[in-house]
Amino acid sequence: MASILGIDLGTSSIKAMLLDTEKGVIGIESRSYDVEIPALGYAQQSPREWWESLCAISQALKEKYPGSFEEIKAIGLSGQMHGLVLTNKKGEVLRPAILWLDQRSGTECGEIMERVKQENWEGILQNRVFPGFAFPSLLWVKRQEPEIYRNIHKLMQPKDYIRYRLTGEIGAEVSDASASLMFDLKRREWAYSVTESFGIEAKLFPECRESMEIGGYVTKYAQKETGLKAGIPVIYGAGDQPCQSIGNGVYKEGQVICNIGTGGQISVYSDTDRYDRRLRTNTFCHCYGKAYTMFGAMLCAGMALKWLKNNLLREESFQVLSQQAGTVPPGSEGVLFLPYLAGERTPHMDPMAKGMFYGLQLCHGREHFIRAVMEGITFGLKDSLDILEEMGMAGDEIIASGGASVSPVWIQMQADIFQKKVRVSMVKEQACLGACILAGVGCGLFSDIQKACGRFVKYEDKIYLPEPEGIYQKYHEKFRELYDRNKERDEKKGEIS
Repeated sequence: MASILGIDLGTSSIKAMLLDTEKGVIGIESRSYDVEIPALGYAQQSPREWWESLCAISQALKEKYPGSFEEIKAIGLSGQMHGLVLTNKKGEVLRPAILWLDQRSGTECGEIMERVKQENWEGILQNRVFPGFAFPSLLWVKRQEPEIYRNIHKLMQPKDYIRYRLTGEIGAEVSDASASLMFDLKRREWAYSVTESFGIEAKLFPECRESMEIGGYVTKYAQKETGLKAGIPVIYGAGDQPCQSIGNGVYKEGQVICNIGTGGQISVYSDTDRYDRRLRTNTFCHCYGKAYTMFGAMLCAGMALKWLKNNLLREESFQVLSQQAGTVPPGSEGVLFLPYLAGERTPHMDPMAKGMFYGLQLCHGREHFIRAVMEGITFGLKDSLDILEEMGMAGDEIIASGGASVSPVWIQMQADIFQKKVRVSMVKEQACLGACILAGVGCGLFSDIQKACGRFVKYEDKIYLPEPEGIYQKYHEKFRELYDRNKERDEKKGEIS
């Protein structure tokens, strides 16, 4: 008997899945934490809290499933992308990690866009710079916190810090590194020609490898902290979006995933390096087959519903929200919601975008607010889907994943707005499962990705079919118009530079 531990370091929580290589999922543990917002536009977290949370859930798994925990033969990692962790020569963290939600580096983004030559965008980076990505965040630290910058020994992405704490080995892997905007996607290596032009030394970057390679082994120190046996191999791992792809069984072209978690993505797998020439979507290295993942990303997906739940409705249960949304007809009887509570990426690439409710009347109640928020999030993801369809990269079926996949109301809403069939994965922690599968293949416990996905990735029998076209089309058009009109108004008033 052999087990695999899959760890997913998310924005809202860290999760760990214990997977038996024959029987499947044994158990999942998680621990939540908050995003620190010390100033307007800032978003950061303590890597020490990540590690302490992992130690707690690892010990919990050991206590609940001692036999399977003892048989762990490989560890896989998944994690939130774009973030920046800075360490000194002793491996100590120099400051809180700057997250993908962070907006402080707008000035640095403008400078990067102005100075990076067009051939570098097309031939190397292939993604538009945006606040929260590691490149502008690092430039911000260089200018605003020079003493911290001088003490940097290595920079890491969030899940790479967890691997370092487990193994004592510093390293990077291609999927997360390519999401830093300091990476040459075609050559699958750091873009030193770009970073050095901004005075960023090559020595700050760890060696970068492919996701399924072994990155180290659990140390005796980590054994004391986590309860894991010393000597267990730990693979390099991957960013959460590519891991979700594997955990949803997507490892070839023609399949589409709609993930609604804290943020949201519409993603596809691509055998070749393709990207949107208008830089509205993202293309990063995939964790499998030296392929690529293409997706449109929105910053506030499930987070927007959580904002409504906690700040306005004071409701405890997402299940109650879903039930109440189901009492309102499609279109929320005229209420529209723009989910741009922290700016937006796809399709606008506008860090200054604002959220809003529109169309309110006396007849509207809390149920209309709830459904409007869910519809607004899905409209935003439809914008991403439309771009991928323009590029010939979207199939006729969507796999729903993330927290929204537990709501039948929201899944049917996706089918109606996307005008595609929607299937739901039976495994609710797809990134954890993806991390397990990658580790199993990387450490020789599984022969290949296809067979592992065939064994562990299962879908619900029910397929959600779209209602006749036209129910949501006019609302989606009005949704787009609301952003355009309000952006134009703000620019005229000088509120957006």
